[in-house]
Amino acid sequence: MPTQKYVVVPDLSIIDAELQAVMKIIEGKEMRVSGVTTIIGRFKESGGLIHWAWDLGKQGLDYRQVRDAAADAGTLAHAMVEADIRGGEGPDLTKYSPEMVEKSKSSFSAYLEWKNQTKLLPYKTEMGLVSKKWLFGGCLDAIQLEGKIALLDWKTSNAIYQDNIIQVGGGYQILWEENFPELPITGGIHILRFSKVEGDFTHHVWQNLDIAKKAFLHMRILFEIDKNLKTRL
Repeated sequence: MPTQKYVVVPDLSIIDAELQAVMKIIEGKEMRVSGVTTIIGRFKESGGLIHWAWDLGKQGLDYRQVRDAAADAGTLAHAMVEADIRGGEGPDLTKYSPEMVEKSKSSFSAYLEWKNQTKLLPYKTEMGLVSKKWLFGGCLDAIQLEGKIALLDWKTSNAIYQDNIIQVGGGYQILWEENFPELPITGGIHILRFSKVEGDFTHHVWQNLDIAKKAFLHMRILFEIDKNLKTRL
């Protein structure tokens, strides 16, 4: 999927005062704003990735080839889940290697079992939203509607990381609350994880992630301060 672009027409009466202090904003002039993952990515801890690449090198493996294979498998699993949620046609599996298909089917089967157990009823998928107060955007993978509103996202990785929680429970939750104040999130924050290697499936849920919202808003301000500091180099 192409990178989403988020555009806002600034209204100084709405924008957070602290954010205004560190940004050059022209009232009423359309501006492009950063996405949730871009903001969080600026502060993402890279030590684990460096060690992962080093360990693969010790095994005689090219980390780029391993990374690309995992990304393809993750994309395929994501497409299968998305097709199920939207009720559309799934991806053409003949375009992928047998190993990749097997891995993705394993993840997808685990997802279907969880879906049947929880009676998942999605509301929207790939919904692009923007915050007029904090000047950022994000694309919500899915909103679960089952009597209660719940945020739902899925990851293809070997673990759930702190930045995943800040992304969904922080940035995405802020976007939802600003755009749909009449529909409070009462069903929790859900992250589904599909393992890259074994196809294992795990479900994580948090009923309250206000601390993730605080973390993201600090990142939002620091993101602009960091850009300003770069101009002083």
